[in-house]
Amino acid sequence: MADKNSKNIKNRPPVVVVLGHVDHGKSSILEAIKDFKITSKESGGITQHIGAYQIEHEGKKITFIDTPGHEAFSAMRSRGAKIADIALLVIAAEEGLKPQTKEAIKHIKEAKLPMIVVLNKIDKPQADPERVKRELVNQDVIVESLGGTVPSINTSASTGKGIPELLEMILLVAEMEDLKEPLSESACGSVIEAYKDAKRGPVAVVIMHSGILNEGVIIGTASTTGKVKTMEDFQGNRIKQAFPSMPVIILGFEDVPDTGEEVRVFSEAEGAKKGMKPVGNANSSLIKPTGEETGKIVNLIIKTDVLGSLEAINNVLKSIPREKVGINVLKAGVGEINDSDVKLAKTSGSLILGFRVKATPIAQKLALREKVRIMAFDIIYELAQSVRETLERKLSPQTLKKDLGRIKILAFFKKEGRRQVIGGKVLNGEVKRGAMIEVSRNEEKIGKGRIIRLQREKEEVDSVGKGRECGILFEGDVQAQENDIFQAYAEEKQKDTL
Repeated sequence: MADKNSKNIKNRPPVVVVLGHVDHGKSSILEAIKDFKITSKESGGITQHIGAYQIEHEGKKITFIDTPGHEAFSAMRSRGAKIADIALLVIAAEEGLKPQTKEAIKHIKEAKLPMIVVLNKIDKPQADPERVKRELVNQDVIVESLGGTVPSINTSASTGKGIPELLEMILLVAEMEDLKEPLSESACGSVIEAYKDAKRGPVAVVIMHSGILNEGVIIGTASTTGKVKTMEDFQGNRIKQAFPSMPVIILGFEDVPDTGEEVRVFSEAEGAKKGMKPVGNANSSLIKPTGEETGKIVNLIIKTDVLGSLEAINNVLKSIPREKVGINVLKAGVGEINDSDVKLAKTSGSLILGFRVKATPIAQKLALREKVRIMAFDIIYELAQSVRETLERKLSPQTLKKDLGRIKILAFFKKEGRRQVIGGKVLNGEVKRGAMIEVSRNEEKIGKGRIIRLQREKEEVDSVGKGRECGILFEGDVQAQENDIFQAYAEEKQKDTL
């Protein structure tokens, strides 16, 4: 690397990823920043969600990655992509830490990223930021106000409160990180989203890391190569060059690259192909069949907006227990849900899951006629929950035994077939009419039966409590004797879980 004093070494904008629990305001924070910094005229130029945008604050730029969630962030990192410099941990101040919050903290620590805690929804009456700060201590995240090193900002995405302070804090952390990149180095970046456009072909959204990417150069990733035909900024404006930390839309790849893959520049096409690693075609299904030999399988067809979402969903599905019910993904791909998807779902009994995509009008009519279920989602967490619920509906309910009380047999009166009239005393609990009975003699179980009727002082009753004597009409497979112990119990059906 060149000397730090070299003119080719330039400060670059920080790349920020936003993580946290679903519904705690990650998207709202990103939208609030857009509203604060991007004019209506500018935002009107944003025609599609590309997974990242860039703003300018106090003369300095900041790039924000708008991933589907920490699942996608994890999927990108699993490919070795260093995609972010700073992480914002968004927590709703009135709710506190949730399971996904703790998972996000884990991802941030594994990535070794500087963290800024964003306590959102501070305008809510139930908001208690100090409680949330104390909860964070248990996760080894100690904010500055409690003597730690992690900065925290109180915000309200709905009112805009704290947004300027948050941007200032991001710039301060970035300054401390001293983010610099040599512009003279060969251009390099990471794919954060990729998909196939019906008119424009393979499209890749790339966060640049180093160097300057120029139009017309030959590029390659681990799975595909190409030539930069066209580049656009996050607003869809045509550009000729892309600089470090900049989100850029690249057209020109031969195939759709995988999310998280590194993009490099090569001097010739053959060199780009030699630099590739055999990782498989990006257009093939990312999700392999995972159904276990349980006899119970749920077939899925998954269609998403971009490959990054597909990888994220793949990771989430892998985390769902499948010992009792298996998952078999028959088809997974990028693009709208079409009639061939519905036909496959009909013949295979599959559920179709769409993430940020719609079904074509023909597919909708066909699904309605063939009674094929299509479920659409915008949040990966909700998709995972629906899959989990679908699996659990396949499970048979569990039969649980609930002990009610114990009776000591004091007297035997008469027997008619399998029915016997006996007297006893309730030692503990409460004995009810209709209860199931386990009969023990000398501490050994010898038979089963059921209480048909109960009497207390020669009157019919529904139950008898501890310490009371009662008359019992017992039906069972064993002849009761004095000093036998009857354990009364009830059987309850309970929904099984994964």
